[in-house]
Amino acid sequence: MGDKAIYVELEIDASVDRVWQLTQDVDQHPRWDLRFSRITPVATLPAGGSRFVYQRRMLLHTITGTGTSLGEKKRPDGTLTSALRFATHDRLSPLRSGRGYWRYIPTSQGTTFITGFDYDPGWGKLIDRLIMRKFIGWMTAWSFDRLRVWAETGTPPERWTIASVLAFWRSDRPKAARCRRTPRHGTAMALAPMSLHTLEEP
Repeated sequence: MGDKAIYVELEIDASVDRVWQLTQDVDQHPRWDLRFSRITPVATLPAGGSRFVYQRRMLLHTITGTGTSLGEKKRPDGTLTSALRFATHDRLSPLRSGRGYWRYIPTSQGTTFITGFDYDPGWGKLIDRLIMRKFIGWMTAWSFDRLRVWAETGTPPERWTIASVLAFWRSDRPKAARCRRTPRHGTAMALAPMSLHTLEEP
């Protein structure tokens, strides 16, 4: 994998069921997550979970890749998790193969939503370390806060385009800075579920 796994954590004043629905529904997920433009399920995995095709539209090119995912809603500790593996052979993609997880922790205020993921860089380790990994981490955090706004207020995520980053006078706009980016438990992948290790390759 890459030089340093990405970690993002955010408190959302909404139920775990609400956050789960907005993140696990393949039609809703690309609406708030800058990393994806479209997610299309293509098969059910024999051991559970699904195989999918993802796309990320750019100005003159669309990156396409495949992935596998598995969500767990019934766990002894009361948390929910989702494991993911992805890969693309697109030479223009800054991310090649990777793996990650989401963890949903119920709290008295709502939900603590956490992700950790790592990947093989597509544009070389130096560019990844100096530019892309920081940018992808920021994209993830900004997307998490856009999700938070949607879950808490009902404001459609499409209202907050990437251009809203420049609207400094809007205190209600999504901000990556609202997210915690340093793991509380050692490493970014420390909270990854066991299902990530057994999940089928994409």
